[in-house]
Amino acid sequence: MYSSDVEGMNALAQSYKDLKAEIGKVIVGQDEVVQATLISLFSNGHSLLVGVPGLAKTLLINTISQVLDLSFKRIQFTPDLMPSDITGSEILDEDRKFKFNKGPIFANIVLADEINRTPPKTQSALLEAMQERNITVSGVKHVLPNPFFVLATQNPIEQEGTYPLPEAQLDRFMFNILLDYPSYDEEVQVVKQTTSDQSVHLKSIISSNQILEFQKLVKKIPIADNVLEYAVSLVSRTRPSASNAIKEVNQYVSWGAGPRASQYLVLGAKCHAALKGKFSPDIEDVKAIAALVLRHRIVLNYKAEADGLKIDRFIQTLL
Repeated sequence: MYSSDVEGMNALAQSYKDLKAEIGKVIVGQDEVVQATLISLFSNGHSLLVGVPGLAKTLLINTISQVLDLSFKRIQFTPDLMPSDITGSEILDEDRKFKFNKGPIFANIVLADEINRTPPKTQSALLEAMQERNITVSGVKHVLPNPFFVLATQNPIEQEGTYPLPEAQLDRFMFNILLDYPSYDEEVQVVKQTTSDQSVHLKSIISSNQILEFQKLVKKIPIADNVLEYAVSLVSRTRPSASNAIKEVNQYVSWGAGPRASQYLVLGAKCHAALKGKFSPDIEDVKAIAALVLRHRIVLNYKAEADGLKIDRFIQTLL
């Protein structure tokens, strides 16, 4: 599509600015959240958005799907949801032949709303889809649309009647994105927008083919050996058994991050650099996305909980 990689990189940086401006018509503030979500999309990764109710998690994902001109399906996770409600099932048609009826997973962007409200059996229906980009029903493989992203939301305060995601499933998410309350000025703007009769018309900025091009481009971005080694070293330092682990790791960590964290740190740093108009990532780009990649991959022990140590503060100590 682009005559050179440089032209493609410039187009990616410009598209990112246009996307942010268009999303900003609906979403007030949350710049870091929007940036993180778009980095995961351009890096071909999935994201978990964690925040209390009413912070526009669902609205943000819906808005992104509109400006990206992608098909969008929402799955509301509930305790009685079955795996076939996600993947689809075989039904008997009028000719008395079995026909596969596609579930909501067959979309470019799938919003898994309140993913921790459904039992592990149903949560695991997403596992194959997220990793393999296909599902198997009655022994038949069905390929999912491309591009394919799962953006899941989770409420961190309600634990009644929820099923915490197992580590294997959490590891499938490239980023764990925390949403915080808006500032006073942002909240004033939100209330003004949502309590008036003004309607916003969003236009599509980029197509699915462009997204696929940008994903290829991000992978091609060169990275210096010292930056790549810094990313791998950072991940290995999270493991209590590692020779380069600091004393806080041995004291507070049960399990450290796996190799997938290193892969996502490098990919995310490449994309972070590209969106800023740089042609190669540096260590600052790795640091910028470190918490997003690591916060759901490090398991702190009971001593950390007793000492009131929060995961983000621990990651800052690592950095």
